[in-house]
Amino acid sequence: MKRTPLAFVATVAIIIAAALSLGLPSSGLADNHASDEAPAYERQISPDFDANKTGYDPKHTPKVTAPDSVKRGEWFDVTIEIGQGARHPSLVEHHVRWIALYNGEVELVRAYMHPVASSPKVTFTIRLEETATLRALEEPTHTAAWITEHKVTVE
Repeated sequence: MKRTPLAFVATVAIIIAAALSLGLPSSGLADNHASDEAPAYERQISPDFDANKTGYDPKHTPKVTAPDSVKRGEWFDVTIEIGQGARHPSLVEHHVRWIALYNGEVELVRAYMHPVASSPKVTFTIRLEETATLRALEEPTHTAAWITEHKVTVE
């Protein structure tokens, strides 16, 4: 089938009209940074969604099990289970993406979770040289990360 230039122009016009109705840039691979306004998909994520959560939620707040004091340089276990009142679900549409352990602002270790084949519970073995505030973070599929802190005193 032979296409005429007019049919091509009409097809391109339809594609551009569809892109504009979806809020996409009309110039294909245009630089989205040229405008001060964020793309439509970014405006849908509220600041409340992006902010890390530190409050209590029965299914999302990380539960940290670790000693309150340890000897300098001695290895010890830190277990992080997601959900202090109930275990977080492990479903394709709603699961924990990862669990991480920080010493203050420094990430020590992170475990990625499978949506269905893993339970949101991990045990990390670490050691400290000085007293620290450990931070457990978990990121579920539908909100920002949830954080719990646990202070460990080094003797």
